[in-house]
Amino acid sequence: MRNHDMLEGHSDMLSELVLLSFDKVMQTRAYTVVVLGTEEKKFAIYTDPSTGRTLQLFLTGAEKPRPLTHDLMNSILRALDVKIIQVVIYDIQDTIYFARLFLEQMDGDIRHIIEIDARPSDSIIFALINNAPIYCTKEVLDKTIPIED
Repeated sequence: MRNHDMLEGHSDMLSELVLLSFDKVMQTRAYTVVVLGTEEKKFAIYTDPSTGRTLQLFLTGAEKPRPLTHDLMNSILRALDVKIIQVVIYDIQDTIYFARLFLEQMDGDIRHIIEIDARPSDSIIFALINNAPIYCTKEVLDKTIPIED
């Protein structure tokens, strides 16, 4: 199945998808910067410091005394036999990015694809936890402001 096929019926998202790699996360007291991109172009998504700290915990594999919200949600999804199959960053307006999580649940031989609107920062955490690919549309990549290393 092409990734494109996942978007059938979603004309607002029908577009060429570009696979992104997670580059790094940088933290200040006021905000967190998540850097994603391709070999040709990297761009930044800004989020709040608490989301950045959560992302750092998952990236470093740090021990957590209690499950965090993303751990809880991930456990619920696993218990319901729901798999995160991909994240798509499908729009950018000013400096705000929009993403969707694509989930899969099998019901016997029937494959259900569930699409959920989500913040890119949360979506990236779920993608990293589940080793799921992160995509953006070609239009979004074209609109992003490139950053240098």
